[in-house]
Amino acid sequence: MRNGLVQLGAWAAATGAAVALSWLGVHAVLTGAAFEQPAALPLPSPRGDGTPSAPAAAPEQSPSGVPGETPAPSASPAATTAHGPACPASAPPPARRPSPAATPTSTVKSYPIPGGKVALDLRADQASLVSATPDPGWQMQVWNGPQWMRVDFTRGDQANSVFVSWNGHPPLVETAVR
Repeated sequence: MRNGLVQLGAWAAATGAAVALSWLGVHAVLTGAAFEQPAALPLPSPRGDGTPSAPAAAPEQSPSGVPGETPAPSASPAATTAHGPACPASAPPPARRPSPAATPTSTVKSYPIPGGKVALDLRADQASLVSATPDPGWQMQVWNGPQWMRVDFTRGDQANSVFVSWNGHPPLVETAVR
């Protein structure tokens, strides 16, 4: 009986240590890497001069609600970050992954299909995934190859896909709704 309790105690201690070590490792990796806000992809100007166009903005309103008045200055961006406690204003912003830049020859197009929506950055000789968002209740899976990409949305026995290929030709986008 005593031998069994010693073995149970040793097993519990080893299991607890393994769980704690795993949790600390995963926590350390995910602390700074997960849940970053996506950066918007600049779109080419409709004027055709190659300069990115600024997004349309609503006229600024003051706290009194009068359009055109300059609103009161707000808190510094460092004090309103979602990354935790406020940092001093002199601290550099957190490092971000570079976002893909649109060029005058690229076009961002959206492909809504039953199950979700896929946004692609289509260039003359390649394509890249900007975003793929499943509808509620649907699951998404992405496959990439050197000259192709596939995005599937599935729910139960339903599966709908967006296929993109660019093997020696401009990107060709096909949708398959089953």
